[in-house]
Amino acid sequence: MTGKKELEEKLIEIIEAFSTSTVKELLEIAHLQLSIPKKELLDIILRLQDEGRISLKLPEKRAKYSLREYFFKGGVYWFWCIILLSTTAMLSIFLIPEDAYPIILARYVLGSLFVLFLPGFSLVKALFPKKELDNVERMVLSLGLSLAIVPIFGLLLNYTPWGIRLTPITLVLLSFTIFLSFVAMIREYNEKFPKPEEE
Repeated sequence: MTGKKELEEKLIEIIEAFSTSTVKELLEIAHLQLSIPKKELLDIILRLQDEGRISLKLPEKRAKYSLREYFFKGGVYWFWCIILLSTTAMLSIFLIPEDAYPIILARYVLGSLFVLFLPGFSLVKALFPKKELDNVERMVLSLGLSLAIVPIFGLLLNYTPWGIRLTPITLVLLSFTIFLSFVAMIREYNEKFPKPEEE
């Protein structure tokens, strides 16, 4: 019977001899060479990996649920917040009259958020679905991009029959924000659960 230390050394020798880079490769080769059950080998390999004595790629797992299930159950709270804030802002813009004093403040706050933050945030989220940016960078970039995007839409709408009016601007910004939120959510799903590579 092979001792634990001896077995660990043999696994390390196999890694060096065969230049294995993944746990799966090492498991197959070690099983053939040492005639030890895969479960026992896997326990030792994972322990060596945890101790930092070896460094191998772990197999990537595909999502336990589809994109549709991820959309409804996957915990994409940021996505639902954007949808909720965007639609609430749009409704407040169209439904709250100018002379309704205390309620008009909600329209100003939601409208400012809708114009100055949400378009840029959805664009940043679509461009950087991973955590490459910290929260402060993401917020500042969202504000800056929103300040750049809204005038461009205004300029483009100026050359359409609708012109620069409240309804077309609101609908264009709403469509842009929701579309980019969907793109960001799909990209986040693909980043979290990459497709397994074909072998």
